[in-house]
Amino acid sequence: MPKEETGARCISLVVPLYNEEDVLPQSYERMRAVMEGLPLSYEIVYIDDGSHDRTWHLLEGISRENDRVKGIRFSRNFGHQAAVTAGMDAAKGDALVIIDADLQDPPELIPKMIAKWEEGYEVVYGLRAKRQGESAFKRLTAALYYRVLRAMSAYEIPLDTGDFRLIDRKVADAIGSMREHNRFLRGMAAWAGFSQAPVEYVRHSRAAGQTHYSMKKMLELAKNGVLGFSDKPLTFFAYVGVFAAIVSAIGLLAAAIGACFRSVGLWAIAFWTLALLLGVAIAGIGVLGAYLSRIHDEVRARPLYVIREQSNFDRVE
Repeated sequence: MPKEETGARCISLVVPLYNEEDVLPQSYERMRAVMEGLPLSYEIVYIDDGSHDRTWHLLEGISRENDRVKGIRFSRNFGHQAAVTAGMDAAKGDALVIIDADLQDPPELIPKMIAKWEEGYEVVYGLRAKRQGESAFKRLTAALYYRVLRAMSAYEIPLDTGDFRLIDRKVADAIGSMREHNRFLRGMAAWAGFSQAPVEYVRHSRAAGQTHYSMKKMLELAKNGVLGFSDKPLTFFAYVGVFAAIVSAIGLLAAAIGACFRSVGLWAIAFWTLALLLGVAIAGIGVLGAYLSRIHDEVRARPLYVIREQSNFDRVE
């Protein structure tokens, strides 16, 4: 049993799951061992994000054995960020730790995060000092993405970090009040402010199974990060438009001069100038369309997720 003190504060672990039957038992045991070694109350909130394997069956068994384990099962796959949001909505702790089940982010780092929280920091995020088990291409693209995002965002999003973090109840409530559909939680945490501190760690390879975060999902998350926390794509094309107009004016002037000396055909310069302007216009329309799509999602005001069933909620302290 945990070394729990009377009146001790509670820590909620928020753990999204998607087809994690291979790693869930091992992941749970490591998280349970860490939390029971602390003089704190705890709960583990698992969110099954529409798994097709035995994840929910295993989770029901775990929740029957441990009344500190809660389970939420979605009606379908709503995505990692929606799953984390559901866990944050359900969690009751004084602080929440967001952590994936694949053990790439070690549960053994949680006590260090709690120590920082007890020092007074309200957000304690895992800073990836090294990434094991990832290709050179993945490391390069990740490094480029975080730096581009930081350069484009109006808010300071720490480099080389994911969603693995501890957040105080105040921060969780602030993020929970934001109900936008295209969610980017680490950007939302940066927007909310509060005092933040890093804890460095080595990110390991998956303990079992295959990653379920495809390139498409990573690109979607990257898009949400840029469009949700920056208007620079819009202003960028305003500058590009001005630049293209200047280039086009110079091109037309050069074409007119060349035509006078019959060294350049006016039609050639006009063609390439028109092509440049059309390319800029089409790209700009694409960016506007992406922002309008986000507005459309918000106007529909659909729920962020749909819960199919829950496990053990009535027995958790």
